[in-house]
Amino acid sequence: MASPDLIRGACFLSSSPPAPSPFRPAPSPHWRRFLSRSPTPPPARPSPLEMALLYYTWGALCQLNAKLRVQQYQSVAAIVFGDGSSHSRLYPLTKRRSEGAIPIAGNYRLIDAVVSNCINSDITKIYALTQYNSTSLNSHLSRAYSGARLSKEGFVEVIAAYQSPDDNGWFQGTADAIRRCLWVLEEYPVVEFLVLPGYHLYKMDYQKLIDAHRRSKADITVSVFGNKKGEDLGFGIFKLNGENQVLEFRENHEMSTRKSLSVEENLVNFDDNEKCNFPSMGIYVINRNIMIKLLTEYFPTANDLKSELIPGAISLGIKQQLTQTSSFGSSFHDRDSPLYTLPRHLPPTLVTDAVITDSVIGDGCILSKCRIKGTVVGMRTRIGDKAVIEDSVIMGSDTYYQTGISEGEHTSIPVGIGEGSIIRKAIVDKNARIGKNVMIINKDNVQDRNMEANGYIISGGIIVIIRSAIIPDGSIL
Repeated sequence: MASPDLIRGACFLSSSPPAPSPFRPAPSPHWRRFLSRSPTPPPARPSPLEMALLYYTWGALCQLNAKLRVQQYQSVAAIVFGDGSSHSRLYPLTKRRSEGAIPIAGNYRLIDAVVSNCINSDITKIYALTQYNSTSLNSHLSRAYSGARLSKEGFVEVIAAYQSPDDNGWFQGTADAIRRCLWVLEEYPVVEFLVLPGYHLYKMDYQKLIDAHRRSKADITVSVFGNKKGEDLGFGIFKLNGENQVLEFRENHEMSTRKSLSVEENLVNFDDNEKCNFPSMGIYVINRNIMIKLLTEYFPTANDLKSELIPGAISLGIKQQLTQTSSFGSSFHDRDSPLYTLPRHLPPTLVTDAVITDSVIGDGCILSKCRIKGTVVGMRTRIGDKAVIEDSVIMGSDTYYQTGISEGEHTSIPVGIGEGSIIRKAIVDKNARIGKNVMIINKDNVQDRNMEANGYIISGGIIVIIRSAIIPDGSIL
């Protein structure tokens, strides 16, 4: 027979509440009202017709949104120049490579920053035009981005300088390169071309630049520095009015100003207080039809975009607009704007009793009992015991070398930094062989010296060890 407590518990939901006990408090007087409430009925299930209509509407909205994104973001093609000129200010780092192929931050190349900016800005039609020392750059771009899922029609296409029956010479400049590649650039019905130097390190959302270009209804939009007025950074200086419209262009303070009579006439009654000088970033947004007309009709012999085509557009009265960039930086740890590069599948860096402070270490390095401070160490770098590296850039190695080179006097020196060597304020290019107890410290405080025959130069007080150079044991530089 059931116990009284079980019976009372079973009858609690029937006619009367259970009697209070020392172990159970008296029930609430509102218990009948609680029990009398009817449960909320479940929502009615939509009919098959309503479900079909819902799915159809959702699909239509998704397709509309996709079309809008394609129209807004995919109507721009980027033209990236992998090198500046044959006379680079970064020599000897450009002795065997173009500027865009220079290694940075341990694992990357300079051009990765620009291509990543394009991808993060949803600009996935990217043409890379290369010429000087382009073997390394072409290989990197082709391997790094050939299989990247940029978009349905996205790509990174490398167009190296070429000769043809119609053009027997190489590219004569940026404008000439674009003109000779128009047959490729016109394959897709884009609206604007975004022209970019591929050898600058920065992070930028190009969509803001393109939106400003479209809002102003300009034919050409130039990106300039807003906080470096009057300082020529290598891409010329623009003078603009209060509405950010371009009035004049000059390459530097010594060169004569390039402007036309029609522009001069517009400046007759213009107050000098309304004129401002801004250095160009070398970044342009140019309407497709304007680009084609400038290159093929108005200036068919112009070779350079910066010094000939842009001033020529000013002379024709083509509307040019400027957008100011106060500051921009580059972060390698931004989840929303990642930096892409070639995946190399290297092992993690091996650190054995090393002391490392304020430094960046690339993949696949072997660091023994050394001390590293304020230094960027590139991939596959080997640093021996008791070595000291401070305030330097070590670019690493292209592969793991087990033995010395087959020719030469110093065949026993492996690629990397030897035991007991000291390096301060120096740049060591790839595959360099630094022997034991070497001191690269610029002991005489020399500012500029060409010692290329000995494997290094000094520029601005910084020693630069040339690619694949051999520095014998005990050397003092």
